[in-house]
Amino acid sequence: MDEGPFNLVIVGGGTAGWMCAAACAAKLDRSRFRVRLIESEEIGTVGVGEATLPQMKDFNDFLGLDEVEFMQATQASFKLGIEFVNWGRQGDRYVHPFGTFGRPIGEADFFSYWVRGRNAGVAAPLSGYCFPIVAALQNRFMLPNGDPNDVRNAFAYAYHLDAFLYARYLRGWAEARGIERVEGRIVDVARDANSGNIAAVALASGTSVAGDMFVDCSGFRSLLLGGTLGVDLDDWSKWLPCDSAAAVPSVRSTDFTPYTRSTRRKAGWQWRIPLQHRTGNGYVYARKDISDDEAAATLLANLDGEALAEPRVLRFKAGKRDQAWAHNVVGMGLAGGFLEPLESTSIYLVQMAIMHMLTLLPSRDGIDPALPAEFNRVMDVEYDRIRDFLILHYIANDADAPLWEQVTTMNVPDTLAGKIDRFRQRAFVQAYRDGLFGPPSWQAVFVGQGIVPHAADRLADTLPDDLLADRLGNLAATIALGAKSAPSHADFVASYCPAPAP
Repeated sequence: MDEGPFNLVIVGGGTAGWMCAAACAAKLDRSRFRVRLIESEEIGTVGVGEATLPQMKDFNDFLGLDEVEFMQATQASFKLGIEFVNWGRQGDRYVHPFGTFGRPIGEADFFSYWVRGRNAGVAAPLSGYCFPIVAALQNRFMLPNGDPNDVRNAFAYAYHLDAFLYARYLRGWAEARGIERVEGRIVDVARDANSGNIAAVALASGTSVAGDMFVDCSGFRSLLLGGTLGVDLDDWSKWLPCDSAAAVPSVRSTDFTPYTRSTRRKAGWQWRIPLQHRTGNGYVYARKDISDDEAAATLLANLDGEALAEPRVLRFKAGKRDQAWAHNVVGMGLAGGFLEPLESTSIYLVQMAIMHMLTLLPSRDGIDPALPAEFNRVMDVEYDRIRDFLILHYIANDADAPLWEQVTTMNVPDTLAGKIDRFRQRAFVQAYRDGLFGPPSWQAVFVGQGIVPHAADRLADTLPDDLLADRLGNLAATIALGAKSAPSHADFVASYCPAPAP
């Protein structure tokens, strides 16, 4: 007996909701799945996450989006990494790049040779061995050329984009492929008396929308996962104490950088994200250490262009839901957890939730417990490893204000403490099978924050000193020359994907 298609209901639009809807439109068999998205024009979206990671290109490619069309529709620019200003010591700056350091020059990894060269005084700063850093700091950009032997191919790239425009773009794309959008504000949620699953949601119009499975993309409200099912939030504010952000757009600066900038402030940090039509800015801060008015004033005083609006204040708490999938509800985006945007991970976490959900979707026969168990395992890994990486940025600094004194003396998770110890002793960073941020990311932040290993892989000792100095010098020169061959970021965007004025 044919029971009809599996009914998947997405609650909430915004970036998370429409990313999920677009993925369903692209990859699910429409004869077997009916997908509806419920959103209300009355309810706004957060929409300030405008910096991404290279995995977003993978997601867009997974959907089959045209890169030029997507970038024009979202006023996007390119991103080669994140610059951190004053994070380790006042006056310091470093870049976390989307690329590797160096290239093989012996039996050990390149970073071990760099540590040895640094200790011997024959190595340039680590940044000089990374093409995307050298190019980014000259405001240059080019696409990878595909040649594995060319240093100009040793990187990936991400985007700066207008998140509101991205959601709108994906909405049109998904609706054109059969996704049903339901306008309405949810006023009630019905649960099955026996299973406890969500059976249907009731709209203010009187319409009831039933589903076999629900995706909660309702933002910080977490309407279904937290509000209805009562899944608690695991509070990580003891490690990540910032709980507010003031955000404001400004006129696009002439300094059109192919990287995000994060600058340490008294009670947190300020972001700067250059798009084609404007620059996104924000101050992430701890309310206990600064008032909203002072945070807004600090933000406005440190823009590099005229503000286009009044600062908008957002509240949040760092952490994740104890279960990202409970009963027949999967939480995505802010509904499933929040980690401050220091490393632009919000959209990535949505992407990972979508990809894992698509592979684990149940049948109408019911949800085998193994499916949510696996989903929750992999999402816990994702959140835990990003959490540790974010904490690393905070714990090594010159402690000139209460917030920074607090984070330098706090106890960190054991997983992070062990990683720091191994790095200090032998420059070792384990490559994950699952989870974000590989060894080059950790190496960049460790060194940028002033945590430098005492020694490295002993296999690096076998290269003679003069040969090591020669290879390090030649490599830095090759990378510098390669960066100079790239056009300016502004020129590349203007020729590749110029967006119309909004």
